[in-house]
Amino acid sequence: MMNGTKGDGGRPGDEARPGEDHVDRLRRQWALELPDLDTEPMAILGRAFRLSNLVRPSIEATFADFGLDRGEFDVIATLRRSGPPYLMTPTEMYSALMISSGGLTHRLDRLEKAGLIRREKSPRDGRSVLVALTEAGAALAEKAFRTDMASEAFFLQALDGKEREALAVLLRKLIAGIENEARREDENEG
Repeated sequence: MMNGTKGDGGRPGDEARPGEDHVDRLRRQWALELPDLDTEPMAILGRAFRLSNLVRPSIEATFADFGLDRGEFDVIATLRRSGPPYLMTPTEMYSALMISSGGLTHRLDRLEKAGLIRREKSPRDGRSVLVALTEAGAALAEKAFRTDMASEAFFLQALDGKEREALAVLLRKLIAGIENEARREDENEG
């Protein structure tokens, strides 16, 4: 704290205004402190971050109700959505999940102990291992995903169908642009 006490709600910009959210208040405060700085990125990326933080506990609780953490769910969901025979190499899995091979091994160990996946030798190369989803794993992945989608749909009730569609289109465009830029940077480094 630089001058006096903060938190008494007496500073301009601290007050809540109808129809505003947390990010609006932060931007208003920054406008007072750094009036020359454009905080428009906060209006989008700050809200995306806040949204993620607000819904994460519910999503994690949903998976916990099924005896899974989010990472374990990601593994069985990746196998389940890959389609029959619900089988992938560890390399395909950690590439799809964007995690290290060590992080995947730890998850696979826990899921195998729980009977949700099994490791089997590749018929093409006996030195290679494949990860297969068990029937119990497939059933659990589907049930957890259905419950998660119902929970997440609840959070979207503030938007009507056209608003949800428009938001999805804009987010897709934003993410595709960021992913394309990241790919270009990776290609330039390699």
